[in-house]
Amino acid sequence: MLRVIAPQRPSLRFGSSAAKNTSILLRAQLDLADVVQRSNEYKESITKRQLPKSLIDDVDYIVKTRPMQSSTYTKINTLKRERAELAEKVQKKEPNVDEIKRRLGEIKNEIKPLEKLVKELQEEIYSRAEALPNLLDPTVPKSETQEELVQYINTTSDEVSGFADSDSTRDHKTIGEQFHLFDFATASKISGPSWYYLLGDGALLEQALVQYALSKARQHGYTMVIPPSIVKSEIVRACGFKPNDQNNEKQIYQIEDEPRSLTGTAEIPLGALHSSTIFPSSTKFPIKYSGVSRSYRAEAGASGKDTKGLYRVHEFTKVELFHFTTLEKARDELEDIKNFQVKVIEELGLKARLLNMPTSDLGSPAMKKYDIEAWMPGRGSWGELTSSSNCGDYQARRLGIRFTGKSDKATHVATLNGTCMAVPRVIVALIEQNYDKENDVIRVPKVLVPFMDGRDIITKPQ
Repeated sequence: MLRVIAPQRPSLRFGSSAAKNTSILLRAQLDLADVVQRSNEYKESITKRQLPKSLIDDVDYIVKTRPMQSSTYTKINTLKRERAELAEKVQKKEPNVDEIKRRLGEIKNEIKPLEKLVKELQEEIYSRAEALPNLLDPTVPKSETQEELVQYINTTSDEVSGFADSDSTRDHKTIGEQFHLFDFATASKISGPSWYYLLGDGALLEQALVQYALSKARQHGYTMVIPPSIVKSEIVRACGFKPNDQNNEKQIYQIEDEPRSLTGTAEIPLGALHSSTIFPSSTKFPIKYSGVSRSYRAEAGASGKDTKGLYRVHEFTKVELFHFTTLEKARDELEDIKNFQVKVIEELGLKARLLNMPTSDLGSPAMKKYDIEAWMPGRGSWGELTSSSNCGDYQARRLGIRFTGKSDKATHVATLNGTCMAVPRVIVALIEQNYDKENDVIRVPKVLVPFMDGRDIITKPQ
């Protein structure tokens, strides 16, 4: 099991031990009334996502226990009002003071266990509610496991029907090593499996993809951000990411003896950029960020062809898109992100397909998700290049992000995220699709030529 281990005396200082446990977030501002009122929809979301059935029990517990919590609050408030009235009588030195004092003592003894019960119920209800997934968008596929094809990109259904099984002559790892674009063997010795060196034109290709993606994003109204790659673990959890998957396989690198984690995507620090914030009514939504960062994923449990070459690695560069907007505009914003991603893939010339993903493929925060997959002939299969998700107010409630609307009442915003450029995956697709066997060169997409020193081909080093 891969794990980041801090040395006894780390050279990178994270602050005093007192600062380690400092929380920056308040309790998640969950809508418990919504869980009760729409309990069947929450159960449907759990079932269609194929999540543990224990979560359905959690919904039932909340529905059953909320009235008990409410009635207990009522009892406490009734007793407190009686206590205040009796205390006033004592102050006025009314008759039967001894009897009044006796009753005050009884009230004290009655309130104490009720307050304890309310606290216990509140903690249990919040704990269970926080684990529930988001509700589903009504336009997700009806099938729990089968995605819906939205469109092909740079190809047609007729051409796709002719795609064959894997072609070893187009394997990106073999080609890349012959062209000295990367070195897995040395990286494996010094870092372990699924790490790599990008060399020469391989490194240049990564930078070209990043610069192209950022340039494209700026043209589309995104503000560029370079976020931290280490964040507090509470931020990771608030964004809906869990350290382990359903099979208890490690997915997130956590720093030992520190409540911090390495981010698997810039979505996490970008989402937290406005944590504990109330936007004024004058705010113009959407607020759009493009973040470039290194991303770290434990990928425990991965096996087979996915672990070969650059397809599934532990560290990589990614350009992420993130939107803050209103709930009313969230669906339109998802379409905007999706259309932007399609344009990027079109300009790169990659043969790909856009999919509306099934519910079993959605993370807990997502109400709906699109993926773009490119055909990778060396692997003989489609491979994910981008995803985009509408998370509604799921993350905002946990990160404490609201805005003041027309009624001057603070309302939670909606958050959306999408991949602009997952560099290793795109390199895989570019090499496997653009390798020119006849001339033994890799053809560079036209939009990348300005970032590749004006070169439109990659050749083997002399």
